Amino acid sequence: MSQPEQAWINGVAQQQLSVYDRGLQFGDGLFETLAVIDGRIAHWELHRARLAHGCRRLGLPPPSWPQLEQELRLATTDCARAVLKLIHTCGPSLRGYARPAAPEPQRILLRSAWPASLQRHSAAGLRIIWCRHRLATQPALAGIKHLNRLDQVIARAEWQDPAIDEGLLCNQQGNVIEGVASNLFLVRDGALLTPLLDDCGVAGVMREHLMQTAREAGIEVEETRIDRHDVTGAEELFLCNSLMGLRPVIRLADQGYDTGPLTRRLLTILNNQDF
Repeated sequence: MSQPEQAWINGVAQQQLSVYDRGLQFGDGLFETLAVIDGRIAHWELHRARLAHGCRRLGLPPPSWPQLEQELRLATTDCARAVLKLIHTCGPSLRGYARPAAPEPQRILLRSAWPASLQRHSAAGLRIIWCRHRLATQPALAGIKHLNRLDQVIARAEWQDPAIDEGLLCNQQGNVIEGVASNLFLVRDGALLTPLLDDCGVAGVMREHLMQTAREAGIEVEETRIDRHDVTGAEELFLCNSLMGLRPVIRLADQGYDTGPLTRRLLTILNNQDF
């Protein structure tokens, strides 16, 4: 993973943050990973809505949207394609979990070059594994993209083989939830199924966009409980996130999958959209 080529804190080009920041001390904050395509942020309105929702759920003051969007424009003016990480923390405080009476949220923007090997909305298939680690159950945090990613750190340490693209995670009850850095969809009887994220997991922006796109195309979409047998018995399987878009799975552990007609149809639709 390459180092960020540029960093801004509260709109100022710098790399120094207070050691008292609650994002560092407690993971008290949220983040968004943004794809910059042709100098524009893909699906910004969905990212903004998720960030606002996360602020409400955590009781965080939201950023000043006009100010943040001006900073995002400045961060994307000189690049055709890049990755932006937007971090919104509660700001500094002294010892103890209690937040300050008047928090001073911090906005951090990290811009990195687009990975040379990353293909977006590509039919190139992914090879993935089952992770042994299981996600912690916490309905109060389910769906939002908060800064505590220790589940993902532990799961990602399970493989070093560069031929493995991703790992699937289950919850404590054994239901399949998501990939380490992606959301999961499967096809069964012509319908699109994706795991229900009511006790853990991240409700990805690309997941939301895909559900909207599929419904507009007349494809049945259901958020439901999914177990390992549903996955191994699926007709088609694919993953998605904001950077890679939609990517079919061609192998999960020892099982192969075909890139079927519904996956190919969605790839065609997505590649004909703006992003």
